[in-house]
Amino acid sequence: MTSADSPAFRSVAPAEAFAELAAHIEGAVTTPADAGWDAARQAWNVAADQHPDAVIAPSSAEDVQAAIRFAEQHQLRVVAQSTGHLAAPLGDLAGSILIRTAGLSSIDVDPEALTVRVGAGVLWADVTAALAEHGLMGLAGSAPDVGVAGYLLGGGVSWFARSHGLATSHVTEIEAVTGDGRVLRANADEESELFHALRGGGGNYAVVTAITMRAFAVRDVYAGMLLFPLERADEVLTAWEAWTREIDETATTSLRLLRVPPLPELPEFLRGQRFVAIDGAIAVEQAGGGADAAASDAERSAAAAATLAPLRALGPIVDTFGLMPASRLGEVHMDPPGPVPGGGDGANLSDLPRAAIERIVELAGPDVDSPLLAVEIRHLGGALAVPAPGGGAVDSLHGRFLLYAVGITPTPEVAAMVESATTAVLDATREWHSGIDYINFRESQVAPERLYPAATLTRLRAAKKQYDPAGRIHSAHPVH
Repeated sequence: MTSADSPAFRSVAPAEAFAELAAHIEGAVTTPADAGWDAARQAWNVAADQHPDAVIAPSSAEDVQAAIRFAEQHQLRVVAQSTGHLAAPLGDLAGSILIRTAGLSSIDVDPEALTVRVGAGVLWADVTAALAEHGLMGLAGSAPDVGVAGYLLGGGVSWFARSHGLATSHVTEIEAVTGDGRVLRANADEESELFHALRGGGGNYAVVTAITMRAFAVRDVYAGMLLFPLERADEVLTAWEAWTREIDETATTSLRLLRVPPLPELPEFLRGQRFVAIDGAIAVEQAGGGADAAASDAERSAAAAATLAPLRALGPIVDTFGLMPASRLGEVHMDPPGPVPGGGDGANLSDLPRAAIERIVELAGPDVDSPLLAVEIRHLGGALAVPAPGGGAVDSLHGRFLLYAVGITPTPEVAAMVESATTAVLDATREWHSGIDYINFRESQVAPERLYPAATLTRLRAAKKQYDPAGRIHSAHPVH
């Protein structure tokens, strides 16, 4: 296999060649000479300063196919991107065309089949709203402006993850253009190796154009956030870890040591403050209609509140947990609402013993002036620990927790501080790392052996050779 980093992928197509491509596709082609170049190449993570040879904005699978054939003709790499949340590990994009999929924005809900088909450029906020019109829910992540495709290619951890497993395990079909230019439909019966690889194996094999996934008849959920002063970090983290050992799989929560930036758009009680934040959701049975619905809501809220009671007993200063429409789950985590410069990285933890808690608090607790926005720990286990029947390359997650450290990086100096602080957190907890990490939380370039067990990696490399034999497609976490 030809390496995507070899000199063969460093050719630069002449300007007239890009103009010819633009004349033959319905979408747009933008080069460094064009107005709007900076906007076209910008990733959601503004800190990833992307400089491809051109940006292609396709409006169809045929446009993607034409772009890949163009790349083959001119010996260029192909990088696909919907939003660019995970842009940092891509590295240097010289000798590449960047395919931005925002124009592939169709959403087709089938309420009878309980499925939704989305284009590769669709954001979770849009598909969540479309499903809510039918009383349905998808397994979205914590950030509404994350692209559906990239999220699912890495696995997808939702607020229902401990009860429903990885979101990618509920994908039923993927349409994509392979690295050798074929437009394929992949499912359990057709192109099953591509179907397996794209569900958790990243975008190494093909440029996804559409995804069909299951939807769920869920209208509401018991969700929200508890806030405590950061000075109580050790106490609350210790209590939360003990609580995670007792609860059933209906609850999926996250704990963050959080330093809220002093942004004017934030509520005053949050702006510039430091907290321990516990947020998440508790799945509840769905209420029926009619006269019994109100009573049912009260009963379901009471059952969920009982699960949450040990944490509430700690006395949070803010408590927003309650029954809410599932369509509002994207508000719970308070992720940044738009592009920001950021840096971070994560790891799966096999456990969170007392020594690990002490090290995390020492590095990100109240007694340190940390440049990190948050050190986050998400609870795994439940359905996430059990391989999904017929699942993809990632059908479960290793360990009891996901650890993720992140900071906002407006300047190179701050970026260096955030990188150092992130590395310190990961190094301090290294003895509890599970050995296999979750691809969507790794924002540094790591060996593929860190992301997949040996047998899975062998299978993914075979899929890479089968569907992208020239190694033309480049992704954030390559398997070669």
